[in-house]
Amino acid sequence: MFDLVHENKRFVQVLLALIVLPFAFWGVDSYNKSGGSTALASVNGQEIGAAEFDNAVQQQLQKMRELAGSTFEASFFEKPEIKFSILEGLVAQRLLGIEASEHGLSVSDDQLAEVIASIGAFQSDGKFDSQQYLRVLNSQNMTPAIFEAKVRRELSTQQLTDAYTQNGFAAQSTADHLIRLNERQHTLSVAKIDLNTLLAQIQISPSAIAEYYQKNQSEFQTPERVQVEYVLLSAEALAAETQIDEAEIKHYYSQHTAEFGTQEQRQAAHILISVAAQATPAEQQAAKAKAEEILQKVQRSPKDFAALAKQFSQDPGSATQGGELGFFARGAMVKAFEEVVFKLKPNEISGLVKSDFGYHIIRLIAIKPALIQPYAEVRAGLEQKMRTQKSVDQFAELAEKFSNTAYEQSDSLQPAAALFKGKIQPAIWLTKGQPPAGIWNAKALQAIFSDDVIKNKRNSAAVEVAPNVLLTVRALHYQAASVKPLVEVSAAIQQKLQQQQALSLAAKHGAETLALLQSGKPAQLTWQAAQTVTRVQHTGLNASLAQLAFQANPSTFPAYVGVQTGNGYEIARIEAVKEVTTIDEAKRAQIQQQLAQMTGNELLQAYLAEAKKGAKIHIKPFPAETRP
Repeated sequence: MFDLVHENKRFVQVLLALIVLPFAFWGVDSYNKSGGSTALASVNGQEIGAAEFDNAVQQQLQKMRELAGSTFEASFFEKPEIKFSILEGLVAQRLLGIEASEHGLSVSDDQLAEVIASIGAFQSDGKFDSQQYLRVLNSQNMTPAIFEAKVRRELSTQQLTDAYTQNGFAAQSTADHLIRLNERQHTLSVAKIDLNTLLAQIQISPSAIAEYYQKNQSEFQTPERVQVEYVLLSAEALAAETQIDEAEIKHYYSQHTAEFGTQEQRQAAHILISVAAQATPAEQQAAKAKAEEILQKVQRSPKDFAALAKQFSQDPGSATQGGELGFFARGAMVKAFEEVVFKLKPNEISGLVKSDFGYHIIRLIAIKPALIQPYAEVRAGLEQKMRTQKSVDQFAELAEKFSNTAYEQSDSLQPAAALFKGKIQPAIWLTKGQPPAGIWNAKALQAIFSDDVIKNKRNSAAVEVAPNVLLTVRALHYQAASVKPLVEVSAAIQQKLQQQQALSLAAKHGAETLALLQSGKPAQLTWQAAQTVTRVQHTGLNASLAQLAFQANPSTFPAYVGVQTGNGYEIARIEAVKEVTTIDEAKRAQIQQQLAQMTGNELLQAYLAEAKKGAKIHIKPFPAETRP
């Protein structure tokens, strides 16, 4: 087992990052089982539904938006290969979860509670606060049962992955070799054959420019573009105008108190004498007689319940734990078992309880009462939730009308905007095949550059450019694709041909000069001041030239290497190489740790690849899928 707080800080951080993002969550059952009609993949019979996939896409989209900022393009996630990659990730997660379960990896209630209590978002003054816990989960539309089930699954899976990632190996000799390679010092000077010194020698004739122009027309083609005005219908904009009456909020709170707290939970232990539901009467009677005999032992010595459970219980999952089943709410156990448990008092022991599994003797250990957050604490979040839901409902009601109006009254955008008191947005120029950031994804451009919009001057069809966001546009001005005239591009062609010829000349001159130097003959070059570089510190040195210099291991000095660059040709004169004589212990340990992490990750990937071979995995292809 593992120390859940000290060895799982990374998991806690990731988990915290997930719960504070505004994603939709769903019940525990639907996490394990999606509707057949929306299943996108399955792993050993466990389905991955559209809701789970959409949630994963939204998580990745949110992360990319935070990293990229204003340069973020949501259309990136519409590519089939990206969708397939995300779905493959979900398949891998599900497979690891199944593997963890099959290996009997589990997380106790105490361990689960310790991890949750260590999350800062659930603490007040450095200590776990149950009310804060409920507030955070409620703000994300989650119940403790769903959240705790998710944490339990992730922790059990992590036990499996950690068995590989934390057991990588790196030999000291390997670490020492890497340190010597990285820290070997090369003293060298650089000389450059600059492109600019050669450009003046090159003359490009008008006929050469014209010939290039004729042979490369595609380089000078401007794509078609169109200026459009547009109308956006979005649930977000509707929410800003939506009002929620105070009475509505209070009524919802009173009717949905279960959403604002936890159900009552009970901790119980049991002794099970198993017998199949379809067993013969004789088998049933034998099991019952045995259970009655054990019940008498329990009644004579209630304090020995745990020991008797270990000795007699036929439930392999709980017998070794003294029959302990942990805390659970209503709905977690079979009906006959549950009805008895929720009538018992703490430390009370039941009579025989018959279920489809056999005969149970149940002891109630403890009760966690239901916790309900006060109205004042949840009002603001509830109002926002109701406003969002009402705007989504309003959007759904308006969507078809919006689409029909844009189509039926296609000579103007004003009727579509008037449906929700919207505005026609200022005109913008759009280029075919070059969608700008934001709402202008490939789907929107396809609708805009249709014959109906360009030639017939009609409104575009309403296009869903994001969840709960519809767009319709109208063309104002159109410019067809064309080839720029020679007079506009002549100077650019001349410069390009000069560059090409100068590069060729520099490469030839550089190679000849390098050959002279390597043969021991002098060459006319201007050498820069000598510098000492290593594989990890060679700022300012051309990367390709640096690689050649580090690969060189000359027997005599100086040694020469050269490479063509985008600006001409560069030659390095290696004057000395100094080897590492002593290795710092702290650095060796750091490198070994990094190598161990790398090999550990490779071990996990190898395990996952092998597990995939033995698993039944089905993945639904996306349209026009391009697999990596």
